[in-house]
Amino acid sequence: MNPLIRWGKFNLVGAIGMFVQLGALALFNRWIPGHYMYASAAALELTLLHNFAWHLDYTWRDRRDDSAQAAQLVRFHISNGLVSMVGNLALMRVLVDGAHFPIIVSNGIAILCCSIVNFFLGNNWAFAARSEDARSGGVRSLSLAFEDRSRIKSSFAERIP
Repeated sequence: MNPLIRWGKFNLVGAIGMFVQLGALALFNRWIPGHYMYASAAALELTLLHNFAWHLDYTWRDRRDDSAQAAQLVRFHISNGLVSMVGNLALMRVLVDGAHFPIIVSNGIAILCCSIVNFFLGNNWAFAARSEDARSGGVRSLSLAFEDRSRIKSSFAERIP
């Protein structure tokens, strides 16, 4: 797929995810008053799951592999989740506590700042195109390894008198 088309799809999912995150943040902050950082983290986790589902079915649909969804979810959480969590919470502290911006405005700025890094990580790792070996479950590489092992064994057997 053309990278610009994929970037557009990524941003569409991200825009929807941004509304999910900002809406969840507003609700969590109202329902569970306390420190805004807890509400931010909970809203972000909800959004990560939302975005993963949409990226899997829409942005990177051509790279979907039902046998690898759990691995993709883990990679998505490690990459996009970590960037989003660290970036969001760090920027929230700076923008809310330091610059005295409103919580929702601060969160919107944090989301936009993390999006470029998240696209790169999603495209090149979390939803990376799988090799033919990986698609076949590694069967081809496993059979090649057994062939090499057999060849090495026969080579040693020929040398032993």
